[in-house]
Amino acid sequence: MLEIVYQDDHLIAINKPHGLLVHRSKIANDATEFALQILRDQIGKHVSPVHRLDRKTSGLLLFAFDKDVEIAMHKQFQESEVVKKYIAILRGYAPDELDIDYPLAKENGNMQDAFTSFKTLQRAEIDVAFGKHVTSRYSLVEATPKTGRMHQLRRHFAHIFHPIIGDRKHGCNKQNKFFKEQFEMTTMLLHASELSFIHPVTGAQVNLNANIHDEFKRVMDLMKFSN
Repeated sequence: MLEIVYQDDHLIAINKPHGLLVHRSKIANDATEFALQILRDQIGKHVSPVHRLDRKTSGLLLFAFDKDVEIAMHKQFQESEVVKKYIAILRGYAPDELDIDYPLAKENGNMQDAFTSFKTLQRAEIDVAFGKHVTSRYSLVEATPKTGRMHQLRRHFAHIFHPIIGDRKHGCNKQNKFFKEQFEMTTMLLHASELSFIHPVTGAQVNLNANIHDEFKRVMDLMKFSN
């Protein structure tokens, strides 16, 4: 059963678990479960996703019940009218706050503007040696992407040399191996925590929040980060 965070006559939002695809994809033929089908079967209604989350990213995922609302919400996301916030755990001590203005290439090679703001919420140093360092350092950050490019946060944090823990494609393989061996953790520590937008039918302001899942919380507890 998926955790339903919000539901009305037009929209429904879930707190997607880590590792769950939004829908079927040719690039993930191993998957047998998808948020779209699970939610449809759970509530007995047709739903359409109005945005995407990576398979390994957890958190708020919004669906529409009808085509007009789906189109209206797509437009809000495309025009950066939806405020999105994520929390992530990064390698190293990240800056207190930073604006990352760094274009990203599309699959066809064309460059797109990409802009992310983030602030560091807490830092941790754990008494476990890593490489030549006698301790290991990490940062809990809140990120606000102003654009919606593929893997934007993952690529932006890798660009500033503070990759997201558990990111296999853009992250640090040594850190990912370290977390698997030390903590039996393979989850990517990126969570879509907040969505704010204008309801396309009622015109009301909608503010959604989703709590972190157990595996993310376990790592926060290990690092003594407060929730």
